[in-house]
Amino acid sequence: MAWCTAKSFSGPVVNLSALRTGAPLAVGLCCVSLAGSKLWSSSSMSRPVMPFASINATMTTAASKKEAIQTEKAPAALGPYSQAIKANNLLFVSGVLGLVPETGKFVSDGTEEQTEQVLKNMGEILKASGIGYSSVVKTTIMLADLKDFKKVNEIYAKYFPSPAPARSTYQVAALPMDARVEIECIAAL
Repeated sequence: MAWCTAKSFSGPVVNLSALRTGAPLAVGLCCVSLAGSKLWSSSSMSRPVMPFASINATMTTAASKKEAIQTEKAPAALGPYSQAIKANNLLFVSGVLGLVPETGKFVSDGTEEQTEQVLKNMGEILKASGIGYSSVVKTTIMLADLKDFKKVNEIYAKYFPSPAPARSTYQVAALPMDARVEIECIAAL
């Protein structure tokens, strides 16, 4: 545990060296009064820990390293968003619909055909990023009707090798363009 050397406080504080590694950090209100204090690491009482002033600079640097991914082999974004974003060794793929890239129309009204097209489109975005389905670590599936879960599951299983990515599936009130299914994912680069 680290200790603060400020005159107004002599209790335990959070070791801020976790910020350098990007690890999650929860900080209570007591830290507000410590912004100008000297903080020391518990592992070395002579080594100062990164001050609060550096937190914003670290976040700004990480945010500036994002790169948009765009491929014409998948449907264009329907609004002010990117098909995918590369950031911090991860790829964040926006929700993908079962649209045919050349026409911008659904492959069919059927859930199975739309699911197949969604996963083909997602594959093109992954390929444009230099990776494939095996790099996907998390997916989120949104369905117009949860009764289609089994059909979607059978098609989905063909695309993701073992171990399959972590996944969440939801029935939603509505999807863009009255789609039957939309899938988004996060992949490791």
